[in-house]
Order: sequence, then structure tokens, then C-alpha cells
Amino acid sequence: MVRRVKGRTDHVVIVGAGLGGLSAALRLAGAGRKVTVVERESVPGGRNGLLQKDGYSFDTGPSVLTMPSLIQDALSCVGEDLKDWLELAPLDPLYRAFYHDGSQLDVHADTARMQEEIRNVIGGEEAAGYGRYVDFVTKLYKYEMNDFIDKNIDSPLNLLTPNLARLVALGGFRRLAPKVNEFLKDHRTQKVYSFQAMYAGVSPQQALAIYAVIAYMDSVNGVFFPKGGMHAVPRALAGAAAKHGVEFKYNSTVTTVEHSNGRATAVITESGERIECDALILNPDLPVAYRELLGTMPAQVKRLNYSPSCVTLLAGSSKTYDHLAHHNIHFGESWEGVFDELITKKTLMSDPSLLVTVPTYDDKDLAPAGKSSYYILFPTPNLTADIDWKIEGPRYRDRMIATMEARGYVGFGDSIETEHLTTPLDWQAQGMEAGAPFASAHTFFQTGPFRPKNLAKGFENVVFAGSGTQPGVGVPMVLISGRLAAERIVGDIK
Repeated sequence: MVRRVKGRTDHVVIVGAGLGGLSAALRLAGAGRKVTVVERESVPGGRNGLLQKDGYSFDTGPSVLTMPSLIQDALSCVGEDLKDWLELAPLDPLYRAFYHDGSQLDVHADTARMQEEIRNVIGGEEAAGYGRYVDFVTKLYKYEMNDFIDKNIDSPLNLLTPNLARLVALGGFRRLAPKVNEFLKDHRTQKVYSFQAMYAGVSPQQALAIYAVIAYMDSVNGVFFPKGGMHAVPRALAGAAAKHGVEFKYNSTVTTVEHSNGRATAVITESGERIECDALILNPDLPVAYRELLGTMPAQVKRLNYSPSCVTLLAGSSKTYDHLAHHNIHFGESWEGVFDELITKKTLMSDPSLLVTVPTYDDKDLAPAGKSSYYILFPTPNLTADIDWKIEGPRYRDRMIATMEARGYVGFGDSIETEHLTTPLDWQAQGMEAGAPFASAHTFFQTGPFRPKNLAKGFENVVFAGSGTQPGVGVPMVLISGRLAAERIVGDIK
């Protein structure tokens, strides 16, 4: 039996309309609870935010959407259909990868097409190895999803299932890079099928092989793009929730959680409004929620290590490049060195790998006529590094543009008409501990049953949702976190 909150749960207050909070709201509404969502911004989304500037609409958070079935799963709880709320286009290619030697590789979800691509670019042996790799990650997903990801875990003993033995036999608890290298021998395929470890905050050399499940979620299951940009996802979830009775209070910042005898009784907003609750879900970054809203910090949470951060540059430009896809990954020659710099030495990348997303490639309405929008992401150390971003920010922006121009974006700097830079300092100001938008790193002792639990320590009716708790980082995991949070309140809602 999964542990549940104690006492009445008639009225649930959710702090934060991020994807985790919205996922929980839909499930609770479907289970007949009165739900109030309190959000500091004027729109839903949290990290999955929106910036409108000079005629451009920029997504400010995640740019890659995988596993849309999880969005449908949340909407189904109130009897709604995904296609009535979101227009999703499958991306093809999922990614276009560019390498230091001038070669490029298009990543396709269809295994036969991808084998053909690898055969043409690298060779037949590598294509065969890729086929075996797909078998491996597909089994990994099958054994992992129900028992280790999509499940509330109260104790490591909950993991003692037949699927644990299957994962061990499969090599899921070995290191990711050597496991990938068993199947893929070329540096190009190795990079494109292991870079996803970065989202989990660890290097492919240190990550457990079970994190190849992220590669399954995008490179095998597919990547999608919503019409209107990524922010269309929280808009859809919030719209469906509101239709089914969830009350949203936007432009309302919760400053205090009122509690007595280990029970949250109300939240107080900056304007002094008091909203009573029977149960409470906190969607802000878990350590920030503990410290600033609950006034406590368990020892385990104090000791957490955080993922690398990133700098993003949102640019509205007069220039279009014919050689690009929607998502473009530019790998430097250095690979292990990049992770060593970011995670161990905590320095800026000397030979950067970067992501350039072009939302206007698939939705021209996101920019003025004839213009393009770019979402450029460079991984950086988090705020535990000795970098003064007040000084480094403008300098790094120039380095980013110089790197892009050297990697084929000729004249990019001069083409920029409007821009917005986000550094680790800005992520921290938005409420992300250590300025890390990918939350606490998925090291072995911060994964699965060892990740901070979604039941708040010292409180019998407070639950967490979001990337800081189980199951972890990324849009799919955060949507699942909302369901797991709701299940702590109303029981099994599969």
C-alpha cells in the first residue's frame, strides 16, 4: 500500500501552475476534489514559460516534447481528448546532429530509417549495432517504467520486483557510456544516444545505464512540437482544468504556509489573501519550497548535489539558414572533457556542445512575417562554481554568438533584432536552487527511492510535485510527478 496523506482532503491547494501542478490538478478534479491553483505569474507553465517581445513568442523553458501520451493521460482524468486542446506535429528529423569533422547525422524515430541513415553516413556494422541498441532501450523502458518511474516509492524494498532482476541482467546498473559503447562504436552515434544524460545532471561516463531510457523517450518514441510553441502544453492543461472546476489565482505569490500540529491549514499570499486547505501540493523547486514555504530543510535536502546549469539566448532574427532542422545539436570535438569541465572543474566549456532550436521552422506564427526565432542553449556550471554571472553574462553572450558563427551560422550576430539572455543567476531568481533548471543531479544516491520523497517531512498533508522529487527531471517525469502527488491524496487513479 502506498502511503497517503492523513485526514480530510476535500479542498486541495496547489502552489505553482507548472506542469507537475497542472497534472495533479486535472487528476484531483477528476477524483472529485475542490482544487485551487495559486500561481505567481500571469500565465500557467512555471519553467515552461512564455516571453512575448517585439512580435515574437518565445518559449523560456523546455524546448523538446516527448511522450505526449502522458498529456493525454492527464486530460483523460477529466474526460478530455488531447486533439481538442493541442495540435501536435511529429518532428522529422527529431534532431540534426553536427560534428567537428563536418559530418552530420539526422536522427529518426523509425528504426529502419535510422539504420539507413547510419548505414549511409557511418557504415553497415554501426547500423546493425544501432538496431541492437534500440532493442536494449526498448526493454529498459518496459522494465523500468511501471516499477521505477511511474510509481510512488516509499522504500527501496518497493523496488524488489521481477523487473529489478531483469534490469540488473540487462546491465541497467552499469555506467551509461560503456553500455552504449557495447552497441555503438562510432563517436557520432555514441554522442547522439548518450547526451541525454546531461538532462539528468550527470555525465554519460557517470550516469547509470538506466538513463538510456531518456534516449528511448525521444530518439525511439519520437519528438513532437505543439502549434503555438511549447507553452501551448500548459495552456491546454490549465484550460481543461479550469473547464472542470479548478480555480486558478494568477499573479498571486504564496509567501507562507500556515500550519499547526504538522498539518498545513492555509497558504498566505503576498497581498495578504488567506486560502484554507485540507491538503497542499507544492510545485516550486523542492529545496526552495522547504526553505521558503515550510521553514525547514531536512538534512538529505541540504546535502543534495545539483545538475549543471545553462545559459539560454532567445533571439529574434532576420536570418534563416537552409541547413537546419527544428532541433540542431552541435557537438564539439571534446566530449568527456566537456562534462569534466561542467561537473568536476566547474568551468565554462572550452570546446562547447550546444543545442539550437528553431521554433519557426514548424510554426511561422511565432515570429513576425519573414523572421525566425532561435532558442540557443549552452550548458554551464551551476552557481556552486566561482563565476560572477553579472560580469560573465554579457561576455558569454558574445562567446555564444562567436561559437555559432564559427559553426555555420554566418552573420548571425548582425541579424539579431531582439533577444533575451538567461544565466544561472536568472534561473536562481526564478526559484531554482543553485541556479540549476535541471534540479538535483540523478546520481545513484539521488535517484529512485533515494531522491527526495514527495511527502513533506514533518507534515502529514503536504506533497511535492516537480523535478526535485520522484521520479525526476524532464517534461515526462514532471507530468508523472503530478500524478504521483495526486495519488498521495486520493489513492490509485490509473
